Amino acid sequence: MNNVASNSVPTVFTVDDDAAICAGLCDLLESAGLKTRQYSSAEEFLESWNPNMPGCLVLDVRLPGMSGMELHAKLAEAGASLPVIIMTAHGDMPMVRKALKAGAVEFLIKPFQDEELLRAVEEAFAVDRAQRRAEKLVNSIQARAETLTERERQVMDLVATGLTNKEIAEKLYLSVVTIKLHRGQVMRKMQAETLADLVKMSERLNPTHDSDRAGA
Repeated sequence: MNNVASNSVPTVFTVDDDAAICAGLCDLLESAGLKTRQYSSAEEFLESWNPNMPGCLVLDVRLPGMSGMELHAKLAEAGASLPVIIMTAHGDMPMVRKALKAGAVEFLIKPFQDEELLRAVEEAFAVDRAQRRAEKLVNSIQARAETLTERERQVMDLVATGLTNKEIAEKLYLSVVTIKLHRGQVMRKMQAETLADLVKMSERLNPTHDSDRAGA
């Protein structure tokens, strides 16, 4: 029970091969009331990291073995949503642009002020909370969608495109009355109070369809 509670506390995962710097950063963060874990390499971090643990990653660019930028890319490729703060004493603008384009929350050039790191961590925690809330919502919507029959899912998707009951009935070769019944079941099972609610749920389940409509 204590382990579960501990894992729910946002943690700042710090990766730097300079033990003194890593310890100093963790001391600073802990003095601000934050939970920390420190690692000397990207490999060590990957071996122990649990994607379900909330928080953010403070990552040095130059590391033995896998570099910080390579670790950042690896996490992105794996679909990990952990916010990343990149830090280095050897930054240049191309590197900064590359890191930010890859989704880094902040890029800090050593030596940086304590306030800069604390602000970056606060922002990263906010990003992580928002992402986890969104993931939880999508999971809840998916669970509801799984209770729909195949026909109800068809009706839901077509309703979300803006078709009327009559147009859906013609498309599925069914009566308007039948479509209305299916639509009512969809609204009940998806716990949608309005059509707008249902459309938003459909967009979360089918983000590519939403972008296709936007680009049309």
